[in-house]
Amino acid sequence: MVGPNASLGKIPQLDTKNAAMDIDLIGISKNNNGSASVAFMSFNTMQDLLKPDFFKTSKDTVKTMMSTVISATLPKTPNTTLTKPVNFTLKHIGKFESEGNLSCVYWNISEWIVDGCSVVQTNSSFTVCSCVHLSTFALIMQTSRRPTKDDPLMELLNLVFVIVGLVFTSLALLTFAFCRWKPGVNNVAQINLCISLLSAHLLFLLTQQFINLIKPYKELCAVISGALHFFFLSCFVWMFIEAVLLFICVKNISQISSTQRAVLNHGFLIVIGYVIAFVIVGVSVGLVPEGYGSEQCWIKQENGFIWSFLGPVCFILAINTILFIGIIISLNSTLKNLNAEVSRMKQTKIMVLKTLAQSVILGCPWILGFFTDINKMMEILFLILNSQQGTFIFLIHCVLNDEVRQQYVKWMGVLSPGVKPRSIKNASQKTLMSSLSISN
Repeated sequence: MVGPNASLGKIPQLDTKNAAMDIDLIGISKNNNGSASVAFMSFNTMQDLLKPDFFKTSKDTVKTMMSTVISATLPKTPNTTLTKPVNFTLKHIGKFESEGNLSCVYWNISEWIVDGCSVVQTNSSFTVCSCVHLSTFALIMQTSRRPTKDDPLMELLNLVFVIVGLVFTSLALLTFAFCRWKPGVNNVAQINLCISLLSAHLLFLLTQQFINLIKPYKELCAVISGALHFFFLSCFVWMFIEAVLLFICVKNISQISSTQRAVLNHGFLIVIGYVIAFVIVGVSVGLVPEGYGSEQCWIKQENGFIWSFLGPVCFILAINTILFIGIIISLNSTLKNLNAEVSRMKQTKIMVLKTLAQSVILGCPWILGFFTDINKMMEILFLILNSQQGTFIFLIHCVLNDEVRQQYVKWMGVLSPGVKPRSIKNASQKTLMSSLSISN
């Protein structure tokens, strides 16, 4: 603070631990009847809240906070007009890169902007910023995104397993198209899940194979990323519907027919399965149209836009995991009350296999995606399990389904006319087994 009787000719530099400020407070006081005061603050952890991603730029760059957040004001000073620009010396708190572009920015309601601020000089440890107004300031460095080093093994595994998954997903769709068996409570979910998986993985595979040809066309890349967003979201919505249908089937075996008529209308499920994904993508496009079209033609990471995908996915995965646990508990209780044949079957290895396979169909292994950075084996396991959802659908709901196998046998002409297909006597057992596809 300076008053009318101040004898100082120049205000000394104001220092904090990681920053300093030079301001012409004497000149400002002359415009305020000889009195003026300045407050200078440094917030040691504010950069974790006011993140550099809030600095919106035209280029897709990596943004790093290079200083603590500082703030300067002129309290109890009526005329706050600066007589000279204010200089801030900011200590670097991040690794300085010579090819990086430094920007002196200030906080404007909801974002960092550069208006009125500029870099005066810099070295590897400090940067001097000059601003023509007071506010909350920081130093942000922009660097170009380094192309990720392609792992030949992961590229090969991705190509092989995605192609295998596409083949078996197509076989499952063909089976669903040409086979007619009852009960078909979950068929609509399984068919549309296969359609969504086939569309998502096929578009993803083609995009990655021709990424260098697609990237120059920004609009095309953005459209592809939006389509991928829609198809993968629809996959998760159908996984959720499949989990709900399975849970209802296990909990209400005796009322499954009336439940299906009252609640599980095929048309209603189809609307739910695709409209939810369409609405999420539509809202995302409307709010942040520039959020699509990253280097890999996917959703951009900036400003947390990736959560337009991760948010619904995390919610569905959490619900599906809970439902799956409930299904296992209910199934264990239900099977104990059925006949000895089913009880023996429950204890076999095939029961364990099918139970684990059903967890893959419901998308539970997608949780591994949050831990792929731990080691390479986790990444490979994530790739294998989640590229083979269509394969598990084909194995569990087609190959290992009694009635479908009988259809296969008839097609091949192996089943003689006098041989009757083996059936499960108890209607409730048959309903349960067919719906879960866990019959012998």
